[in-house]
Amino acid sequence: MDRKKYLESQLDEFASLVEDLPESEVPAGMDRKRLLTIIGAGGAALSLPALLAACGGGGSSSSSGVGKFPETPKWKWVFVNHVTTNPFFVPTQYGIEDMNAIFNTTHQWTGSETSDVGQMVSAMNSAISAGADGICVCLIDAKAFNEPTKKALDAGIPVIAYNADVPPGSGNERLAYIGQDLFVSGQKMGEKIVELIPSGDVAGFIATPGSLNIQPRIDGAKQAIKDSGKPINFTQIATGADTAGELAKIDAYYQGHKDLKGMFAVDAGSTQGVAQVMQKYNLPAKGIHGGGYDLLPTTLNLIDKGFLDFTIDQQPYLQGAYPAVQLFLYKISGGLMAPSDTNTGLLFVTKDNVKPYLTTKTRYEGSSSSQQYVKST
Repeated sequence: MDRKKYLESQLDEFASLVEDLPESEVPAGMDRKRLLTIIGAGGAALSLPALLAACGGGGSSSSSGVGKFPETPKWKWVFVNHVTTNPFFVPTQYGIEDMNAIFNTTHQWTGSETSDVGQMVSAMNSAISAGADGICVCLIDAKAFNEPTKKALDAGIPVIAYNADVPPGSGNERLAYIGQDLFVSGQKMGEKIVELIPSGDVAGFIATPGSLNIQPRIDGAKQAIKDSGKPINFTQIATGADTAGELAKIDAYYQGHKDLKGMFAVDAGSTQGVAQVMQKYNLPAKGIHGGGYDLLPTTLNLIDKGFLDFTIDQQPYLQGAYPAVQLFLYKISGGLMAPSDTNTGLLFVTKDNVKPYLTTKTRYEGSSSSQQYVKST
């Protein structure tokens, strides 16, 4: 039987069912007479959902809901961040804002400017006391957030970790983690270092040692270098959370260690600082390699100019958008749509593939605040 005949047979059967249906069982809004007329006039060309829609059936949604979602309260999410003014999180905030626009929600961006765990815990407790509908927090400490997380969950407030997560066995009961697999990404960076440098001294710059958003990366890099067996001496150097201070410390370190073979970083500000020092002293011409993380404009420009070997994209926009989506689905489903761990990925950006980042200004990389449809080429 061909497709047309099959559809006609199914519609004939459906028409018989509709005709025989008692009036009391006809779904609200369905015009039975009009439906039968359409079928008789050749409705086989239409899909069943289209026929139902044409006749006012098939369900309806609240005019004040979003798309086909029913109307909901204007839920408020609280995002507790460890470096609230850091440029890395500009696209993260755009991601949250864009999901607010879709789902008719709102949010608060709070926490600490300097990775002060006490300030972050205080902000989280304030969110719980204020009755937040959901909390997203960068879990940069293995134990400090356990109590407020439990307190929030006991109050019926879902908690999602983003950008940074606690290690297994820490006791934190957050519902999910959304962000990069940090240790694995560090291993990948370490493997890249091993490809670039056969031996010698290498500096690894980190804004805040011990912080769980970046320490696993540098640990992963160390492990990969050790596993390679190459005679590379990798030294961890703290730079601080302020980008200007990071640059000064990286510059000073190079001045005192001019025999370095490589300079690498595991956070956005330190990576930009490495790139600027590489440019200032034209270090690639001296055989020195460099790389790091994230998509700050200066970093991307200096990759394009050949002063930095690579940076790693972890998609910061998604680290705001995905938590907001998962909180909405959790709330609208009464908790049945439980948040799930989501890896936002890893992509090496090099001179070979940096051009689209430089020529396309978007909210997704934080290079523009404008809403736009970016057509692929």
